Amino acid sequence: MTALPFPLAPEPDEATAEVGRKLFAGGAEFLKGVVAMDGLPPADRPEVCFAGRSNVGKSTLINALTGRRALARASNTPGRTQEINYFTLGESHYLVDLPGYGYAEAPVDVVRKWQTLLRAYLSGRATLRRAFVLIDARHGAKEVDQEIMTLLDKSAVPFQVVVTKADKVKGNDLEAALTRTRAALAKHPAAYPELILTSSEKGEGIATLRATIAAIG
Repeated sequence: MTALPFPLAPEPDEATAEVGRKLFAGGAEFLKGVVAMDGLPPADRPEVCFAGRSNVGKSTLINALTGRRALARASNTPGRTQEINYFTLGESHYLVDLPGYGYAEAPVDVVRKWQTLLRAYLSGRATLRRAFVLIDARHGAKEVDQEIMTLLDKSAVPFQVVVTKADKVKGNDLEAALTRTRAALAKHPAAYPELILTSSEKGEGIATLRATIAAIG
């Protein structure tokens, strides 16, 4: 039997899950919002970033990972937040929340400025170890997601897809969304070969994602 491309990541064993739990139990705090490259904090530790189109659930996922309900705050207006938000994870890692992309009503000049900053960040941040690209389980990868994946390819940034809102879709609909996502990933050399399926509301996949981040150094 041919192995399924981009399989779902298995749940971590007890010891690996505990390493991830301890990392996130060490405390996470908002550090700063960055609007230009000269505002980035010192590149003194590994960092991972979260990218996804507006309303994909980035803020909710970061809150679930850190156990802090309001650590990352979602804007009431999709596409409004145009900062790179940095969070400290203990003294060992940065978590980086990138603004949501693909929202058509954001002003053109704002979108252009954000795209310029995004390209500079992805290509110029030496301590960026992995990007997590969030994909809504109800839809699968869309064209706008392909654009960010292509940018990550060009920037030589390894990225891994995290499928969000898994509790909102069932059975064949979920499988169809995963099939679309796998087909999209096959075009991208920087794609990590496993998907992480999550539900922030139900806690599904949170231990897996924590352990994955803890293993990135």
